[in-house]
Amino acid sequence: MKHLAILGSTGSIGQNTLQIVKQFPDQFCIEALGAGHNIKRLAEQIQEFSPQKVAVYDKKCADDLSSMISSKTDIVYGEKGYCEIVSDESIDMVVSAIVGAAGLLPTVHAIHHKKDIALANKETLVMAGEYVMATAQSQGVAILPVDSEHSAIFQCLQGHHQSEVDHILLTASGGPFFKHPSTDFHAITPQMALNHPTWSMGKKISIDSATLMNKGLEVIEARWLFDVPVEKINVLIHPQSIIHSMVAFHDGSILAQMGIPDMKSAIAYAMSYPHRLPLHQPFPKFSSMNGLTFHDPDFEKFQCLKIAYHVCKEGGTYPAVMNAANEIAVTAFLDNRLSFDHIPVIIEKTLMAHQNITSSVSLDAICEADKWAREKAMSIILKISS
Repeated sequence: MKHLAILGSTGSIGQNTLQIVKQFPDQFCIEALGAGHNIKRLAEQIQEFSPQKVAVYDKKCADDLSSMISSKTDIVYGEKGYCEIVSDESIDMVVSAIVGAAGLLPTVHAIHHKKDIALANKETLVMAGEYVMATAQSQGVAILPVDSEHSAIFQCLQGHHQSEVDHILLTASGGPFFKHPSTDFHAITPQMALNHPTWSMGKKISIDSATLMNKGLEVIEARWLFDVPVEKINVLIHPQSIIHSMVAFHDGSILAQMGIPDMKSAIAYAMSYPHRLPLHQPFPKFSSMNGLTFHDPDFEKFQCLKIAYHVCKEGGTYPAVMNAANEIAVTAFLDNRLSFDHIPVIIEKTLMAHQNITSSVSLDAICEADKWAREKAMSIILKISS
């Protein structure tokens, strides 16, 4: 029996994780849940899974939740609360699925408490990849990828030496605007950008997919997760989303991991590694497909991907600044305060104003860079919109 804490239990990854737990009650037990503002859904999860502790966004959310449940579940809140629920001795694994930079410190806290991590929060490695991977190694903690692309790479690497890898092929659907002319990007609405052609995801990740920033974040994540130079990580547009990613080896062989565009298989593999759970997921119907197609990404059209590669090469506090500026820009776009084509502009202007710290980057320095970048990005948006 594996005892779990789920950070981000009311989001897409969290809900899929709970469905797997429900499907295999003899293998998994929920000890703690962490959520944001979706108190109604969290209350339903508490009733069904009876966790010992839950954490929510703030005191108001905690008070509201307390009035909705009759169980004796302990309720804590804020960053301190998220860190508290992952440190309990009974927990074996933390599923880190909080969206954005908010997932960094609780995930690091879990690592320090020697909990294995099923990692869906890509920002943890984007912001502090070197620190996180070194800390995990020192603590004897496994970091198991939940993103479908990184899970695919992880699976393809099983049984092979790192020295045998020539490069990684990180696939991307291309998002809803792969064939959309960049001259019309200024007219894209949040509703249009949220309409992803193949995947069902939360709002922030959907917008990141539309700008290809999500793939940029995944490039940085892959660099640290698999200890591969960014020059050996190639993005390949694959609209059908059947091949989740590939690994090319130095003998000319390429291994690909395939499946339907659904997160359950990747989540389950992280939860049950090195074994596979009998999920009974449907298989792709290859004979009814018109073909699997591939395209090189257009870095000029999708500036966010270009920025992410540059930032990954520069390192230091740049990735944290890029991530923070992107989060602020995406929120402004969703709130109709910023046009779609201005998202990369905000990120680039914020990066240009930042003095990058490249040597001996501490966790405190990363968090400070994140805070600074949010304030700077908001000020830039105000100037543009005024």
